Amino acid sequence: MRPAVQVVDTGIAALNAVRELSQQGYKQEDIYVLAHDEERTDTLSESTNTNKIGVSEEGVFNAMANLFRSRGDELRSKLESVGLTGREAERYEQELDRGRVIIIASPQA
Repeated sequence: MRPAVQVVDTGIAALNAVRELSQQGYKQEDIYVLAHDEERTDTLSESTNTNKIGVSEEGVFNAMANLFRSRGDELRSKLESVGLTGREAERYEQELDRGRVIIIASPQA
């Protein structure tokens, strides 16, 4: 099953997207919120009661490698770790660069 992805502009829109995905049957632990800024990701994840993409999704090696990657490379790695292709990860990373927020529902992550 392919991940469901939504791109939103605000925290309120992120909350609405999470609610919509929950109503579609996705579990909270399968929904991830990602912003370009780590602090914004943390805040949105807490306020929407969703997961952040971490070691359990990325694996120990990728999580360690992300410590030494640029933020763009780290974001693309995180997006790929929840089931997106390299090309999709690049496209969504560009959206993050524009200040948007990515909501991903990925039950297999």
